[in-house]
Amino acid sequence: MFTLNCRGKLLSLEKPVVMGILNITEDSFYAASRHRADDALLRTAEAMLTAGASILDIGGQSTRPGSHLLPAEQEAAVVVPAIAALYKRFPETIISVDTFYSAVVKDAVQAGASMVNDISAGAFDEALFPLVAALKTPYVLMHMQGQPGTMQQHPHYSDVTLEVLDFFIEKKAALKKAGVQDIIIDPGFGFGKTNGHNFTLLKDLEQFMVLDCPLLLGVSRKGTIYKTLGTTADGALNGTTVLHTIGLLNGANILRAHDVKEAMEAILLVERYRQ
Repeated sequence: MFTLNCRGKLLSLEKPVVMGILNITEDSFYAASRHRADDALLRTAEAMLTAGASILDIGGQSTRPGSHLLPAEQEAAVVVPAIAALYKRFPETIISVDTFYSAVVKDAVQAGASMVNDISAGAFDEALFPLVAALKTPYVLMHMQGQPGTMQQHPHYSDVTLEVLDFFIEKKAALKKAGVQDIIIDPGFGFGKTNGHNFTLLKDLEQFMVLDCPLLLGVSRKGTIYKTLGTTADGALNGTTVLHTIGLLNGANILRAHDVKEAMEAILLVERYRQ
């Protein structure tokens, strides 16, 4: 059993939990997840919390394939006010900031965030690991081959599971050396990987349990689902639930999801199945 210390708020992962996705950007791949820092954002957050979300993940940077990265100042300008508003309305909620900039992390934590979700694994900002250690927040360590703008052009691995696992072993050691205590592993589905790579990682998810860290599954409405089914992100809810179920059976502790109610239902049904 894992327990995360989110700046004094303890989150037990004895049972899997849901991280609800809130994107403060007009460029997210799934249109229904796009929000502004306004009352609509607060209503969506409240609905996610009511449906059972344990974490709200706030991002102001589109990292879909082919996207262009925003500078830290521009990202902070949209993310930090949103976090402040969420924290004011829901002060007991665990808020995760989805960023790779140390400057954004610092301001976000001051505004109320208590977790860091970084797609870059510290590669875009060398000050990030020491800052996360100093702030004592859990850290989501994700694997990505390349950068968002080009990562899906020619992804290649000799053995995707082994290479991603080796990456995590190295990065986990670096985080521990920096003083980061709570590390969450995210294989990075869709980040520099073909559909075949994604399905292999999902099938092999249990192998990452050797890292002795919670496992985050981030497949919600992604291209691996909707391209395989011949639909769109809008039509990928049922497929998302199928992959969530497989991920839970293979050891996932956190489902990062657009649709909290359905993700919670998958968790409940898998729990009853195991019982």
